[in-house]
Amino acid sequence: MWHRAFAGGGAALPWRSLARRSLFAGASSAVDSIILRSLKDHYLEVSKMTPPPKVNPPSSYTIVKGALDQDGPVLRRSYKEEEINISVMRLSNIMPSGADDDDGDDSINQLFLHVEVSKPGRDDSLQFLCGLYPDAVGIHSVCLRPKVTESSRLTDMTKYQGRVFQELEQKMRDAFHIFIETRGINEKLFPFLQAWLYVKDHRNLMRWFKSVGTFINEQKPA
Repeated sequence: MWHRAFAGGGAALPWRSLARRSLFAGASSAVDSIILRSLKDHYLEVSKMTPPPKVNPPSSYTIVKGALDQDGPVLRRSYKEEEINISVMRLSNIMPSGADDDDGDDSINQLFLHVEVSKPGRDDSLQFLCGLYPDAVGIHSVCLRPKVTESSRLTDMTKYQGRVFQELEQKMRDAFHIFIETRGINEKLFPFLQAWLYVKDHRNLMRWFKSVGTFINEQKPA
């Protein structure tokens, strides 16, 4: 009789589907609460971390305004008629996963520099990729490429970049090391850039916890 009554009133009500939806809705709400609670706990924990002592860059360099909140150069200086811009990241951030497992804590002492040396009136610049350590700088590559700009961070990778640095004769490699050393690209940059990366990583992590929490907690429009 009940079957006939429901059938006579139109399509049968999907009781099982409704119950499943209710169960999923309840589970989703519980999962959201767990994530939000965890994000808040981690946010508070990270906010209490003690920052490293303030370190100033070498006197010849100035900190690029807004560098902490954007990608791009961190330090800038003039050398004669040249302008020198330095960008930095941790070497571990660009190495394949597991590639530096044997280094242990030493991985935090390996920084990767992009150095751009430009001259007025030229559309290209001399660009170096370097490894920076507490006691040394090593050049990985050197090439002449279009200047890096805010509107175009990526350049034409098909353009001939020159020979692999390690394939250059020793005399030329030594000369390039002297070239960057003369312009203040040396281990004296390490203390500031390491501390700067710590602050940037800390700020990015705090921002990530907050933005993910805001996304999950945002109510759907009625």
